[in-house]
Amino acid sequence: MDQSVAIQETLAEGEYCVIAVQGVLCEGDSRQSRLLGLVRYRLEHGGQEHALFLYTHRRMAITGDDVSLDQIVPVSRDFTLKEVSPDGEIYILGSDVTVQLDTAALSLVFQLPFGSQTRMFLHEVARACPGFDSATRDPEFLWLSRYRCAEPEPKLPTPRDCNSAPGGSNFDGLRPNGKGLPMDQNSSDQDKPESLQPRQNKSKSQITDMVRSSTITVSDKAHILSMQKFGLRDTIVKSHLLQKEEDYTYIQNFRFFVGTYNVNGQSPKECLRPWLSEGIEAPDVYCVGFQELDLSKEAFFFHDTPKEEEWFKAVSEGLHPDAKYAKVKLIRLVGIMLLLYVKQEHAAYISEVEAETVGTGIMGRMGNKGGVAIRFQFHNTSICVVNSHLAAHTEENARRNQDYKDICSRMQFYQLDPSLPPLTISKHDVILWLGDLNYRIENMDVEKVKKLIEEKDFQTLYEYDQLKIQVDKKTVFEGFTEGELTFQPTYKYDTGSDDWDTSEKCRAPAWCDRILWKGKNITQLSYQSHMALKTSDHKPVHSLFDIGVRVINDELYRKTLEEIVRSLDKMENANIPSVSLSKREFCFQNVKYMQLQVESFTIHNGQVPCHFEFINKPDEESYCKQWLNANPSRGFLLPDSDIEIELELFVNKTTATKLNSGEDKIEDILVLHLDRGKDYFLPVSGNYLPSCFGSPIHTLCYMREPILDLPLETISKLTLMPIQTEGNGSQLERPLEIPKELWMMVDYLYRNAVQQEDLFQQPGLRSEFEHIRDYLDTGMIDNLSAPSIP
Repeated sequence: MDQSVAIQETLAEGEYCVIAVQGVLCEGDSRQSRLLGLVRYRLEHGGQEHALFLYTHRRMAITGDDVSLDQIVPVSRDFTLKEVSPDGEIYILGSDVTVQLDTAALSLVFQLPFGSQTRMFLHEVARACPGFDSATRDPEFLWLSRYRCAEPEPKLPTPRDCNSAPGGSNFDGLRPNGKGLPMDQNSSDQDKPESLQPRQNKSKSQITDMVRSSTITVSDKAHILSMQKFGLRDTIVKSHLLQKEEDYTYIQNFRFFVGTYNVNGQSPKECLRPWLSEGIEAPDVYCVGFQELDLSKEAFFFHDTPKEEEWFKAVSEGLHPDAKYAKVKLIRLVGIMLLLYVKQEHAAYISEVEAETVGTGIMGRMGNKGGVAIRFQFHNTSICVVNSHLAAHTEENARRNQDYKDICSRMQFYQLDPSLPPLTISKHDVILWLGDLNYRIENMDVEKVKKLIEEKDFQTLYEYDQLKIQVDKKTVFEGFTEGELTFQPTYKYDTGSDDWDTSEKCRAPAWCDRILWKGKNITQLSYQSHMALKTSDHKPVHSLFDIGVRVINDELYRKTLEEIVRSLDKMENANIPSVSLSKREFCFQNVKYMQLQVESFTIHNGQVPCHFEFINKPDEESYCKQWLNANPSRGFLLPDSDIEIELELFVNKTTATKLNSGEDKIEDILVLHLDRGKDYFLPVSGNYLPSCFGSPIHTLCYMREPILDLPLETISKLTLMPIQTEGNGSQLERPLEIPKELWMMVDYLYRNAVQQEDLFQQPGLRSEFEHIRDYLDTGMIDNLSAPSIP
């Protein structure tokens, strides 16, 4: 969750929270949670200053009411933020980041979570530092120097290599209680803080100990990430290497164990080896997921839970005894936890590890439901493992489908090179999806279900499985595969037994716990549940896979690289790049509030490779208006290649008011710039359909007719009108006490939904919102009914 929103609500006019990260303030043996926000303040003369705002908070920061400002640290010339090594620990990829903040007046130590959010935070702090020079203080190099565990043999750059960032900052007296004093900072390498100098590599033998709190190692090829970039030529080489990947790689199978277990808030009471290791050969990779790890309210509102360490220890002790494993990463969102382990001999070939979370529970954002994911590079193959816990109850099919779609759309992994767009789940060679998906058996009574289970007629029962039905309809998990279900349903049992649910609700058995996959060169070897474990009302499930991973043949790789370089030598010339566009003018008709419209066009490149980018117009801070976005907004084109650009138009509460008032219109001009080439000007136009959403409350009180029945001039006049007070001489008709739209909604709910038990407990679906918006804007609320959901 983006907690910078909560910080922004506490700031004064002219202050902007660039980025925020949640960390832990370490003072002796004390550990206190803090929210760190990098705040920018624009000066009257046009410059800008920065400061770190430190907040205390009692729960996850959603609004400004959840945080309390503790202190402000100006990013002035005495400011340093450097990485330090906790006593007795080695530097390994995947560990939490310990940083020390120093000024002339104070010294603080923080632990920040490993991942893209921390990396981006440190990158932005580095950019904010006075005198920041990307040529001498390259944050991509500094960040990556931390993660080199083994001393590899020198190798040439590979197509999948990429870079990233941290740093220091300048701010004076933003607030009366701001803390921090000025100091000088020498720019020479000799006097740089420790964090700004390359860290010495650690011996490979130092990563052989079994499972630390955050163990992972880096690929043998990671050292090339600290090499100087070659600019355009380097980009061309990498692009060609990707295209010729099959020429210098071969497929090697590795054994993956994928397991899922809903533990119903229980602590581990049994050995997990019957699930994790009995009857199988030692896997190369373990992917182990849990749901409902902790059902307490403390786990929901606070980050820590003792169950995390309990189950982590139980898994570590249950791994296959014939191999030694290193923990790659642990990621948890409330009760959803995912663990990734690899055999230690493979650790040197794991790189680019990222972990992210998406909450889809209460308010569509909280972590009681949702997903966690870990992505990584194994040799030359990208892999993403997702553990999800979707909405419960038999009738909530549409909600489960929506949870899946939200996880897919909102789960984004920032790349090491901040100029590259984030990776989504689908942008991986192999995807493994596990978890309590909560799809049930439908249209069959409980006794009939149990009878088919007794007869082991799982094939007949599977025809009534909601997940199978939804996959067949292509509403979820399109392109994914699931193995044959040859085991009885994994839910719901009486805890401590193999008896079906005997509670008052007497829930029907169901295959809630599932494992699916997507990608090439994947063979499922087994798919089964484990009845021996009785801790929970669910049974754990595992699947074994042989997954073909692309491994580089160094000799063939070198030959391929030499051929590409020779070809480039012949191709390079001084020609100016040029492109042709399939479309140059774009018109969006009948734009509605919160309804995405997309127009696309194709850029076809000529014979010269080039970079393209949409650039800002003079005196403008962005290349387009807030309601518009180009995807991608920048990129690289090989000779005689094409790329499709999507122009996405989306009006939200930030932009709707000015469109209603006429202060803004669906009008803009995009400037497409070619590096070393010409600029192309692309007009964008359209018409916006005013909506009660995005309109000021006092404005709606003067609208006695539906907003779409009013002339645009009237809407504009009312929207721009200041709040009226008695006796100010207004000639307007006396306003309504409350907006009619609000009254209609409350009246409709009173007449139709007063008996609804879970009213307001779950967010509406997008299709429902559009339905309600259209009826409010046209005044046809009496015809409102729930839209049909497949």
